[in-house]
Amino acid sequence: MKANSPVERLYNGIYKENPTFVLMLGMCPTLAVTTSAVNGLGMGLTTAAILAMSNMIIALLRKVIPDKVRVPAYIVIIASFVTIVQFLLEGFIPSLYDSLGLYIPLIVVNCIILGRAEAYANKNTVVASLFDGIGMGLGFTVGLTCIGIIRELLGAGQIFGFQVMPAAYEPITIFVLAPGAFFVLAFLVALMNKFQIGAARRGTDKEKVGGCSKDGCANCTNHTCGGKIFDITE
Repeated sequence: MKANSPVERLYNGIYKENPTFVLMLGMCPTLAVTTSAVNGLGMGLTTAAILAMSNMIIALLRKVIPDKVRVPAYIVIIASFVTIVQFLLEGFIPSLYDSLGLYIPLIVVNCIILGRAEAYANKNTVVASLFDGIGMGLGFTVGLTCIGIIRELLGAGQIFGFQVMPAAYEPITIFVLAPGAFFVLAFLVALMNKFQIGAARRGTDKEKVGGCSKDGCANCTNHTCGGKIFDITE
Protein backbone atom coordinates (compact mmCIF):
# COMPACT_ATOMS: atom_id res chain seq x y z
CA MET A 1 0.00 0.00 0.00
CA LYS A 2 1.18 3.49 -0.81
CA ALA A 3 2.35 5.43 2.25
CA ASN A 4 -0.15 8.01 3.56
CA SER A 5 -2.84 6.86 1.13
CA PRO A 6 -6.41 6.73 2.53
CA VAL A 7 -6.42 2.91 2.50
CA GLU A 8 -3.03 2.73 4.24
CA ARG A 9 -4.16 5.20 6.92
CA LEU A 10 -7.34 3.22 7.57
CA TYR A 11 -5.47 -0.09 7.75
CA ASN A 12 -2.85 1.45 10.02
CA GLY A 13 -5.42 2.76 12.51
CA ILE A 14 -7.72 -0.25 12.55
CA TYR A 15 -5.11 -3.02 12.66
CA LYS A 16 -1.41 -2.22 12.40
CA GLU A 17 -1.35 0.51 15.08
CA ASN A 18 -4.71 -0.02 16.74
CA PRO A 19 -4.81 2.56 19.57
CA THR A 20 -6.43 0.14 22.03
CA PHE A 21 -4.72 -3.20 21.40
CA VAL A 22 -1.34 -2.11 19.98
CA LEU A 23 -0.53 1.42 21.17
CA MET A 24 -2.45 1.00 24.45
CA LEU A 25 -3.76 4.58 24.41
CA GLY A 26 -6.97 5.95 25.92
CA MET A 27 -7.09 3.33 28.65
CA CYS A 28 -9.26 5.39 30.99
CA PRO A 29 -12.42 5.42 28.81
CA THR A 30 -11.54 1.96 27.48
CA LEU A 31 -11.79 0.41 30.93
CA ALA A 32 -14.48 2.66 32.37
CA VAL A 33 -17.28 2.88 29.80
CA THR A 34 -17.17 -0.55 28.15
CA THR A 35 -19.66 -2.19 30.51
CA SER A 36 -21.88 -2.71 27.45
CA ALA A 37 -21.46 -2.88 23.69
CA VAL A 38 -23.64 0.21 23.18
CA ASN A 39 -21.45 2.30 25.49
CA GLY A 40 -18.28 1.09 23.77
CA LEU A 41 -19.65 1.80 20.30
CA GLY A 42 -20.98 5.21 21.33
CA MET A 43 -17.74 6.29 22.99
CA GLY A 44 -15.70 5.02 20.05
CA LEU A 45 -17.74 6.80 17.39
CA THR A 46 -17.82 10.00 19.44
CA THR A 47 -14.04 9.97 19.75
CA ALA A 48 -13.65 9.06 16.07
CA ALA A 49 -15.73 12.03 14.93
CA ILE A 50 -13.76 14.44 17.13
CA LEU A 51 -10.44 12.90 16.09
CA ALA A 52 -11.18 13.15 12.37
CA MET A 53 -12.41 16.75 12.54
CA SER A 54 -9.63 18.00 14.81
CA ASN A 55 -6.96 16.28 12.68
CA MET A 56 -8.35 17.94 9.57
CA ILE A 57 -8.42 21.45 11.09
CA ILE A 58 -4.97 21.11 12.68
CA ALA A 59 -3.49 19.95 9.37
CA LEU A 60 -5.18 22.88 7.64
CA LEU A 61 -3.72 25.39 10.13
CA ARG A 62 -0.35 23.71 10.72
CA LYS A 63 1.57 26.45 8.90
CA VAL A 64 -0.34 29.21 10.71
CA ILE A 65 -0.14 28.01 14.32
CA PRO A 66 3.12 29.21 15.98
CA ASP A 67 5.29 26.34 17.13
CA LYS A 68 5.56 27.66 20.70
CA VAL A 69 1.81 27.57 21.29
CA ARG A 70 0.86 24.57 19.17
CA VAL A 71 -0.28 22.35 22.09
CA PRO A 72 -2.62 24.99 23.62
CA ALA A 73 -3.93 25.63 20.10
CA TYR A 74 -4.59 21.92 19.62
CA ILE A 75 -6.49 21.78 22.91
CA VAL A 76 -8.67 24.75 21.93
CA ILE A 77 -9.52 23.13 18.58
CA ILE A 78 -10.25 19.75 20.17
CA ALA A 79 -12.30 21.33 22.98
CA SER A 80 -14.44 23.15 20.42
CA PHE A 81 -15.36 19.92 18.66
CA VAL A 82 -15.91 18.12 21.98
CA THR A 83 -18.38 20.82 23.03
CA ILE A 84 -20.26 20.56 19.73
CA VAL A 85 -20.49 16.76 19.94
CA GLN A 86 -21.47 16.91 23.61
CA PHE A 87 -24.40 19.22 22.84
CA LEU A 88 -25.48 16.99 19.93
CA LEU A 89 -25.45 13.90 22.14
CA GLU A 90 -27.34 15.66 24.92
CA GLY A 91 -29.97 16.87 22.48
CA PHE A 92 -30.44 13.82 20.25
CA ILE A 93 -29.14 10.77 22.20
CA PRO A 94 -29.69 11.65 25.87
CA SER A 95 -29.50 8.02 27.04
CA LEU A 96 -25.98 7.63 25.60
CA TYR A 97 -25.03 11.05 26.95
CA ASP A 98 -26.09 9.99 30.44
CA SER A 99 -24.22 6.68 30.17
CA LEU A 100 -20.94 8.24 29.07
CA GLY A 101 -21.26 11.14 31.50
CA LEU A 102 -17.98 12.79 32.49
CA TYR A 103 -15.97 10.86 29.92
CA ILE A 104 -17.30 12.99 27.05
CA PRO A 105 -15.62 16.27 28.16
CA LEU A 106 -12.52 14.26 29.12
CA ILE A 107 -12.04 13.49 25.41
CA VAL A 108 -10.33 16.90 25.27
CA VAL A 109 -7.26 15.44 26.98
CA ASN A 110 -7.48 11.98 25.42
CA CYS A 111 -3.91 11.02 24.52
CA ILE A 112 -5.04 9.49 21.21
CA ILE A 113 -6.32 12.82 19.90
CA LEU A 114 -3.45 14.95 21.20
CA GLY A 115 -0.95 12.32 20.10
CA ARG A 116 -2.21 12.16 16.52
CA ALA A 117 -2.34 15.95 16.33
CA GLU A 118 1.29 16.25 17.38
CA ALA A 119 2.69 13.17 15.63
CA TYR A 120 0.77 13.22 12.35
CA ALA A 121 -1.64 16.08 11.61
CA ASN A 122 1.02 18.69 12.37
CA LYS A 123 3.27 17.25 9.63
CA ASN A 124 0.96 15.99 6.86
CA THR A 125 -1.69 17.11 4.39
CA VAL A 126 -5.35 17.70 5.18
CA VAL A 127 -6.61 14.60 3.33
CA ALA A 128 -4.00 12.27 4.85
CA SER A 129 -4.66 13.68 8.32
CA LEU A 130 -8.42 13.29 7.89
CA PHE A 131 -8.09 9.61 6.98
CA ASP A 132 -5.54 9.09 9.75
CA GLY A 133 -8.11 10.42 12.20
CA ILE A 134 -10.85 8.23 10.72
CA GLY A 135 -8.60 5.15 10.82
CA MET A 136 -7.47 5.71 14.41
CA GLY A 137 -11.03 6.52 15.43
CA LEU A 138 -12.40 3.36 13.84
CA GLY A 139 -9.61 1.35 15.47
CA PHE A 140 -10.56 2.81 18.85
CA THR A 141 -14.23 2.08 18.14
CA VAL A 142 -13.50 -1.53 17.21
CA GLY A 143 -11.45 -1.96 20.38
CA LEU A 144 -14.08 -0.51 22.72
CA THR A 145 -16.94 -2.34 21.02
CA CYS A 146 -15.17 -5.72 21.20
CA ILE A 147 -14.43 -5.23 24.89
CA GLY A 148 -18.01 -4.08 25.52
CA ILE A 149 -19.50 -7.08 23.68
CA ILE A 150 -17.48 -9.62 25.67
CA ARG A 151 -18.13 -7.92 29.01
CA GLU A 152 -21.86 -7.56 28.35
CA LEU A 153 -22.15 -11.13 27.09
CA LEU A 154 -20.38 -12.69 30.06
CA GLY A 155 -21.62 -10.22 32.66
CA ALA A 156 -25.26 -9.95 31.64
CA GLY A 157 -25.88 -12.59 28.97
CA GLN A 158 -26.74 -9.88 26.44
CA ILE A 159 -25.28 -8.15 23.38
CA PHE A 160 -26.48 -4.62 22.55
CA GLY A 161 -29.27 -5.13 25.07
CA PHE A 162 -30.64 -8.28 23.43
CA GLN A 163 -30.69 -11.49 25.43
CA VAL A 164 -28.31 -14.02 23.89
CA MET A 165 -27.59 -16.53 26.61
CA PRO A 166 -30.29 -19.03 27.67
CA ALA A 167 -32.39 -18.34 30.74
CA ALA A 168 -30.39 -20.87 32.75
CA TYR A 169 -27.18 -18.89 32.24
CA GLU A 170 -25.80 -17.36 35.44
CA PRO A 171 -24.13 -13.98 34.64
CA ILE A 172 -20.51 -13.61 35.74
CA THR A 173 -20.85 -10.31 37.57
CA ILE A 174 -17.12 -9.58 37.70
CA PHE A 175 -17.09 -8.84 33.97
CA VAL A 176 -19.27 -5.75 34.39
CA LEU A 177 -16.99 -4.54 37.17
CA ALA A 178 -13.53 -2.95 36.89
CA PRO A 179 -11.51 -6.20 37.20
CA GLY A 180 -13.46 -7.70 34.31
CA ALA A 181 -12.35 -4.86 32.05
CA PHE A 182 -8.69 -5.69 32.75
CA PHE A 183 -9.24 -9.40 32.10
CA VAL A 184 -10.95 -8.82 28.75
CA LEU A 185 -8.43 -6.20 27.65
CA ALA A 186 -5.52 -8.51 28.50
CA PHE A 187 -7.07 -11.37 26.55
CA LEU A 188 -7.72 -9.26 23.44
CA VAL A 189 -4.25 -7.67 23.55
CA ALA A 190 -2.69 -11.13 23.74
CA LEU A 191 -4.83 -12.25 20.80
CA MET A 192 -3.78 -9.24 18.73
CA ASN A 193 -0.12 -9.87 19.58
CA LYS A 194 -0.47 -13.49 18.48
CA PHE A 195 -1.85 -12.44 15.09
CA GLN A 196 0.74 -9.72 14.51
CA ILE A 197 3.72 -11.79 15.65
CA GLY A 198 2.55 -14.71 13.51
CA ALA A 199 2.22 -12.44 10.47
CA ALA A 200 5.69 -10.99 11.09
CA ARG A 201 7.22 -14.46 11.36
CA ARG A 202 5.55 -15.59 8.15
CA GLY A 203 6.94 -12.54 6.39
CA THR A 204 10.44 -13.26 7.73
CA ASP A 205 10.23 -16.88 6.62
CA LYS A 206 9.25 -15.84 3.11
CA GLU A 207 12.22 -13.49 2.93
CA LYS A 208 14.55 -16.30 4.03
CA VAL A 209 13.12 -18.73 1.47
CA GLY A 210 13.38 -16.22 -1.33
CA GLY A 211 16.96 -15.23 -0.51
CA CYS A 212 20.20 -16.76 -1.79
CA SER A 213 23.28 -17.87 0.09
CA LYS A 214 26.28 -15.62 -0.47
CA ASP A 215 28.43 -18.75 -0.77
CA GLY A 216 26.43 -20.15 -3.67
CA CYS A 217 23.77 -22.81 -4.06
CA ALA A 218 26.13 -25.62 -3.12
CA ASN A 219 26.43 -24.23 0.42
CA CYS A 220 22.79 -23.14 0.79
CA THR A 221 21.12 -25.09 3.59
CA ASN A 222 17.64 -24.55 2.16
CA HIS A 223 18.64 -25.35 -1.44
CA THR A 224 16.11 -22.82 -2.64
CA CYS A 225 16.10 -19.99 -5.09
CA GLY A 226 13.18 -17.65 -5.68
CA GLY A 227 10.85 -19.99 -3.85
CA LYS A 228 11.60 -22.94 -6.17
CA ILE A 229 13.24 -26.03 -4.68
CA PHE A 230 16.06 -27.63 -6.70
CA ASP A 231 17.37 -31.16 -6.46
CA ILE A 232 20.99 -30.90 -5.29
CA THR A 233 21.84 -34.17 -7.08
CA GLU A 234 21.27 -32.62 -10.50
